[in-house]
Amino acid sequence: MEDILGTTIEKKNNQKTKRIMQHINIKKFALSWGVAGVVFYLGCIILMSTVGREGTILFFNSLLHGLDTTSLIRMDVPWTEALIGLVEMFILGWLFGALIASVYNASFNKGYRNK
Repeated sequence: MEDILGTTIEKKNNQKTKRIMQHINIKKFALSWGVAGVVFYLGCIILMSTVGREGTILFFNSLLHGLDTTSLIRMDVPWTEALIGLVEMFILGWLFGALIASVYNASFNKGYRNK
């Protein structure tokens, strides 16, 4: 049995033992990053639709340590553009997660294999 981080659980004589993490499952890790990106994007959509322009500006100004986002915030976003942004966030999150897992699998685990 294997979890998302590749930790293998073996059963020996009805006892569970965990082995050291050897690899990250790239597809599962990438999917989690993609879904996290979609949830983040949906959170932004909900924020913008519920608190209005001034609340959105206040939120992002405080989040970005005083950077003035007044000229960056656009409230009249068409639903098609929001849908495209949602898909783009999933793709970028998936690629980022796949990159992290690939680099980890390629470089950090070599030390475990050589010991």
